Amino acid sequence: MNEQKRNDDEKLVHGYERMLERVKEFMEKAVEEEAPRLRQAIEHARDKAVELGELTREEAEKLAEYLRRDIEDAAAYLSSEQAQELKEWLRFDIKLIEERLADMFLSVADKATVEFLKFREQLQSTVRYHTGEITGPGTLECVSCGEHLHFHRPSRIPPCPKCHYTIFKRVADEEES
Repeated sequence: MNEQKRNDDEKLVHGYERMLERVKEFMEKAVEEEAPRLRQAIEHARDKAVELGELTREEAEKLAEYLRRDIEDAAAYLSSEQAQELKEWLRFDIKLIEERLADMFLSVADKATVEFLKFREQLQSTVRYHTGEITGPGTLECVSCGEHLHFHRPSRIPPCPKCHYTIFKRVADEEES
């Protein structure tokens, strides 16, 4: 990987983390005033990243969509009948995640549960993750060969190391072999 690509990836990963922090801050303030809207919180974080020159509008739009996907996916898991703990969704010991990031992610995911229930009926198909996108912590499974990719922090999704396919799904407990 060349130096420019590495710098671009680091910029996007940092942008994802900062946007997650802003969503958390926004939602904490909104809880005190009235019920927060997940999309509004993400839009606020997206706009702030552009306003401060941290990301281009296009980069912020992509990251906002990735962040929305990950939070809704976490909320879906938290609200499902089979859910026991978020760390099962993450598929590895939560201590491996930086404490600050874990606290933010758990806080936003928990508050997003109520908002997600409104979106749940609109979801028609399984959430898919694609090579090149940024994802939060967790385990993704290649839909072609079943290879697992473990993410301990926000990262860019690479092609499958086994078959080079580019589409993944988040692993649910009952799917783990």
